[in-house]
Amino acid sequence: MAQPLMPHATAAWLVDNTALSFQQIADFCGLHILEVQAIADDTAATKLTGRDPVRAHELTQDEIEKGQADPNYRLQMMKGPEQVRRTKGPRYTPVSKRQDKPDGIAWIIRNHPEISDGAIGKLIGTTRTTIAAIRDRSHWNIANITPKDPVTLGLCSQRELDALVAKAAKAAGIEAPTDTRLEGDREALITQLRAEREQAVRDAEQAALGEPEAQTPASAWDSAFKK
Repeated sequence: MAQPLMPHATAAWLVDNTALSFQQIADFCGLHILEVQAIADDTAATKLTGRDPVRAHELTQDEIEKGQADPNYRLQMMKGPEQVRRTKGPRYTPVSKRQDKPDGIAWIIRNHPEISDGAIGKLIGTTRTTIAAIRDRSHWNIANITPKDPVTLGLCSQRELDALVAKAAKAAGIEAPTDTRLEGDREALITQLRAEREQAVRDAEQAALGEPEAQTPASAWDSAFKK
């Protein structure tokens, strides 16, 4: 359920200005009933300045009156305006990662030349001018640009990059590359896990039958020596 923007301040106002129960206020504000009790008893760390949810268009006076008339009634938050979603424009990149953009662009240009400058711009959040400068090596900092995987740099996700590569390969009429770097490791890991699982099953069966565990050569030698 939606909650008021400032739940503690809203709860303080409702405690001081309405006859709503602590449970109703707690439910509406998303607080524990003991927090509302503390606000009412002034045992909170600081005295809160109340925030009127009616003036904030989060609650109506009619809704408050319904709650005061019925202690079991749950207050309903007013539906706020729809949030405006940004659908156009370049991707936002944190300031700390913006210096890594040229390295990510250079990596894509080198490893996936089939991807267009417009697609790179949307993925990385940069301009065609910057991409063109890196492509023709006229960028002002070209001497310090080192191609690096944009996923590793945190400029995009692996899923986004894979989708873009597949789309560009399909448009260019070429087969999308398949990453086989981890195939051997994956097979070895699967084999190892299968062997461990089978050994665990055998150990469990031996334990259920009450059979002693098989001795290793070292433990057998120790037993013979002690005798």
